[in-house]
Amino acid sequence: MKHPFHHHHDHDHQPGEDGIDRRGFLQCMAWAGTGVLWMMSGGILKSYGMSQLIDHASGKLKDGLVMPAADFSFVQISDSHIGFSKPANPDVTATLQATIDKINAMAKAPSFVLHTGDLTHLAQADEFDTLEQSLKSVKTGNIFYVPGEHDVTDGGKLYHECFGKDTKGGGWYSFDSNGVHFIGLVNVTNQVDGGLGYLGPDQLKWLADDLKSLSNSTPIVVFAHIPLWAIYPQWGWGTQDSEQALAMLRRFGSVSVLNGHIHQTIQKVEGNITFHTATSTAFPQPAPGTAPALGPMKVPAEQLRTMLGLTSVNYVEHNHSLAITDIPLIKADASK
Repeated sequence: MKHPFHHHHDHDHQPGEDGIDRRGFLQCMAWAGTGVLWMMSGGILKSYGMSQLIDHASGKLKDGLVMPAADFSFVQISDSHIGFSKPANPDVTATLQATIDKINAMAKAPSFVLHTGDLTHLAQADEFDTLEQSLKSVKTGNIFYVPGEHDVTDGGKLYHECFGKDTKGGGWYSFDSNGVHFIGLVNVTNQVDGGLGYLGPDQLKWLADDLKSLSNSTPIVVFAHIPLWAIYPQWGWGTQDSEQALAMLRRFGSVSVLNGHIHQTIQKVEGNITFHTATSTAFPQPAPGTAPALGPMKVPAEQLRTMLGLTSVNYVEHNHSLAITDIPLIKADASK
């Protein structure tokens, strides 16, 4: 399911400064889950909704469905906020576990998992430990992390000890898998202007060096906590110096940017760069500008898990397009 912009010709259609009208923007957004499944086969990546594929009761593939062969796949999860226990979700460890169960029900385990930050709510040792213990049960080869602002309230010391030992500078690094170059960026340690992300000159210099030897045809996946495009700067939903990073990435034929932070799914395609934000396994937040302030959004208990869950994303190398399928932890029951 792609999220195309819808165009309307009525009196309340007011284009915004970026040429996207508000209604079209909101229609382009969907609540969904935080596990993003990418499956690549012969250089072509395709998306599959896990809830649509996996039977909720048995945990097995639904009758008559066959998962396609893939060279490799990976899953993105985000914003687990371990330690959060307010009314918006009194048991965030349980909803993280529900996401893990979905990943483990897949017929073929993903090569690795990316966690795009806010592992914890207060950067406490016991919260990092709970997260680490929970994720030990994920059937995957490796787990890669970048911090969220909630993980660095102590200056990032504990996060770095637990999850950033082999990283550069403030926690950034890159790796290669199946011909794709992955770059983990940190934009939460020196937030500016009401919470906007900030990469800083040291990291930007490192990024330039990291990209130097790569050919233009190398597929790139960048992952960082705060979105690398200006979704809603009034709430700090953007990164002040992201344009300098994006300028370095424009020469590549295919770039995917995966973020968390805003607890909802928004997709944007800008030339060769596709941006995708994932929802939280912990709690929803309001859509940009639809509430007086951002923060945990309390929804009726029976609705909560329909606002959390897993997302499948697939990358198609030949025409550089992304197909995104967002699916909640449980299907909403239309009869209620």
